[in-house]
Amino acid sequence: MRRPLFERIVHALGEWSPEFTQRRDALDREGLSPLQKCTSAIRQLAYGTPADILDEYLKIAECTSVKCLKLFVQGVIHIFGDEYMRRPNVDDVQRLLDNGESRGFPGMLGSLDCMHWQWERCPMAWKGQFTRGDKGVPTLILEAVASHNLWIWHAFFGVAGSNNDINVLNQSKLFVEQLKGQAPQVSYRVNDKEYQHGYYLVDGIYPEWAAFMKSIPMAQTEKHKLFAACQESVRKDVERAFGVLQARWTILRRPTRLYERGDIHNIMTACIILHNMIVEDEKEEASNIVDLNEEAGSSIAFPSIFVHGDMPVFAEVLERDARIQDRPRHRALKNDLIEHIWKKFRTR
Repeated sequence: MRRPLFERIVHALGEWSPEFTQRRDALDREGLSPLQKCTSAIRQLAYGTPADILDEYLKIAECTSVKCLKLFVQGVIHIFGDEYMRRPNVDDVQRLLDNGESRGFPGMLGSLDCMHWQWERCPMAWKGQFTRGDKGVPTLILEAVASHNLWIWHAFFGVAGSNNDINVLNQSKLFVEQLKGQAPQVSYRVNDKEYQHGYYLVDGIYPEWAAFMKSIPMAQTEKHKLFAACQESVRKDVERAFGVLQARWTILRRPTRLYERGDIHNIMTACIILHNMIVEDEKEEASNIVDLNEEAGSSIAFPSIFVHGDMPVFAEVLERDARIQDRPRHRALKNDLIEHIWKKFRTR
């Protein structure tokens, strides 16, 4: 990250907790500076270094470095979590829709997938629960939705590694706002047909729901081959986001050495928040701006229940859940997208 962003974090943490301020001990000696403590935490996150490696470089003992790391991630979550871990608002959804439409997928809200993080110090009694055959080691699973500019819009972490992506989906809060009727309503047209529900690009393990758009395995016709190539290339956004997240914060690429699941969850959440802060700071979304002179083909609006704040009726929740899992609507949307992409990209 750039220096102004780092200094902004240090200043915010100093206002959040006296632990990140310059203090004096009982002998009137100056203690560790906020820069030393934040640098220690950042180096552990960015390079995955053990805490005892920093004692000679930063003059901080191992126990103090671990304490700084835990307080640092708690402070980042508390100060910046509401802004940089927010669900998409009206403006965010409109940008996502415009970006998806420019890439051939009207109504797309991002790409969904899961990532595993090895838990080195998993208790022996839990290893069977947290180990999956293809991994061979205990892991914790992160479910995330990412957009083209690598911003992570949804993150659900902490499910045992023995689960697959569908089990994680059944436990996550991805569709909570839609079920409550509090999500912005999406309206878009595909192949001259009107649709009222956004969707995520996913891989083959996910079910055929109206909220998901899968590729076509072993495509035979030219239309299906073109659709599969476009879907698989755009779906790589979430894979790229995972790769950049692990490259920026090496601690996520190496086995975690912490014992407590709460501390591991805080580290993962803080890394995602810092990742989004860097994405915003580097203005990566500027390269994906859609021409504002073009007429937008998608529109959004808040449902009335969001405006008035009424409690959702259970029957309405069941109806929304049925719309999310509507398989005929999924097939109809896929057929229209196949035709739309064929008309849009066949001449290229």
